[in-house]
Amino acid sequence: MGGESLNPDEVIDARGLYCPGPLMELIRVISVKPVGSVLKILSSDEGSAKDIPAWIAKVGQQYIGTEKMDGYWELLVKKVK
Repeated sequence: MGGESLNPDEVIDARGLYCPGPLMELIRVISVKPVGSVLKILSSDEGSAKDIPAWIAKVGQQYIGTEKMDGYWELLVKKVK
């Protein structure tokens, strides 16, 4: 993921939820976190790999990257505002 080794401030385990569940969990958590927080979202829903980066761009937060794991995706985002 871009060579950045970031330790997330919180891991959101949304595996087993279907679209838009993982995105809804991210929105719920990011809204209460301070600026500068790094969040890792775990999602078994393939749509999240596209939906979450698109939402992050739309709302002006920082998308760090996505990594395909065994049966799920890890997405890293940073709250910048």
